[in-house]
Amino acid sequence: MFKFIKQYAEKVEGIAIYPIVAQLIFIVFFILVLVYVFSMKKSGIDEMKKLPLD
Repeated sequence: MFKFIKQYAEKVEGIAIYPIVAQLIFIVFFILVLVYVFSMKKSGIDEMKKLPLD
């Protein structure tokens, strides 16, 4: 299956940019999630911690 896709992907010009863009999107998303988690207030964390038990 991969050979089938690779055969057509090699013919597309500028296809090398797609993995780079995907990696950048992932890194930006991961950094934003980290900033959100580290900026949360302690009371919000405690509230979410109790949700499964309520």
